[in-house]
Amino acid sequence: RRVAITAGTRRRATHAGSWYNSSKNQLDSELSRWLAAANTQVCSARAIISPHAGLVYCGETGAHGFKAINPATTSRIVVLGPAHKKYLSGCAISKCDKFETPLYDLHVDKATVAQLYASEMFSDFDVHDDEDEHSLEMQYPYIAKVMEHYKDNFKIVSIIVGDVSLDHAKQYAKVFEPLLSDPGTVFVVSSDFCHWGSRFSYCKLGSDTRQPIWKSITDLDREGMDAIEELSSANFQTYLSRTQNTICGRRPIILLLCTVELYAERHPQSAPQFQFLHYSQSGKCERKSDSSVSYASGVLTIA
Repeated sequence: RRVAITAGTRRRATHAGSWYNSSKNQLDSELSRWLAAANTQVCSARAIISPHAGLVYCGETGAHGFKAINPATTSRIVVLGPAHKKYLSGCAISKCDKFETPLYDLHVDKATVAQLYASEMFSDFDVHDDEDEHSLEMQYPYIAKVMEHYKDNFKIVSIIVGDVSLDHAKQYAKVFEPLLSDPGTVFVVSSDFCHWGSRFSYCKLGSDTRQPIWKSITDLDREGMDAIEELSSANFQTYLSRTQNTICGRRPIILLLCTVELYAERHPQSAPQFQFLHYSQSGKCERKSDSSVSYASGVLTIA
C-alpha cells in the first residue's frame, strides 16, 4: 500500500510548556540532572519500558531506562505508546515525518515505515490525534537528549497501540521481531503503572489491610513487573485479567513480550533478560480519598 507519511509534516511538541519544560536550556538541564543521578550503567539496551507522565513526576524514574541505551550503536528507535484519547483497533503509524522537541527535531525512518505498511497491519494516525496524544511525545525529550551526540545517525518510528488481543499481538510480533533482531534497534515502550483512586475508578487493595495503601499498590505493581521480567506474555495477561491493574501501556508491553518470545524461539542460543531498575509513585496514598500513579523503568538486554 501507499506510504501514508505526509512529506514535510512536523508534529508539534504540543505538551511542551505543560507536561515538560519548553525551554531548551532548562529542559536540557533537567534531563541531564536526572540522567546523572541514575545509577544505571550503559548496557546496550534493546528495549526499555518508560513512564509517560509529566516529567516533574516521572523524569527521575524515566532516566534509569534511557541511560541504559548506548547511543553509539543505536540507529533506529521504535516507540510504542498506548492510545488514551481515541479508540483504535490495532496499531497505527504517525503520518508526520518529523517530531519537534525543544532540543531538536527527530526524523522518521521512512524505509521502516514502508516495510510496516507493507504488512497491511497498520492504519494511519491522524496528525491532530497524534498531537492530542501524550504517550509517544513524552518519550521524545529523553530520546533527543540521550542521542544528542549522534542526532544525525538515527531515526525513529512512532506507533500508537490501540485495542490488541494477545493473539493479535502474536501476529504483530512477526512484524516487529525482525526489527528487534537488528542490534541497532531499540524499542521504547511507553507505559505508566497503577492508576489508583476513585478518580481512576480503581481502588483495589491487598488482603493485608494493616499495611498502608501505597504499599499495597507497590505489591500489586511488583507482581506485574515480575511477570514482565519473566518475559511471559501469557503470565502478564493472566495477571492483568485477575487484578485489572490500570497499567495504561499494557498492550504495548504485551506487544514487546510477544516479540521477545518470538525472537527467543527463532534465536534459541540467545538469552533475553528484562530487569526493572526504578519504581516510584506520584504520591503515597494513605487514605481511600487519595490517588496516585505509579511509574517504572526497565531494560531488555539480549546476550
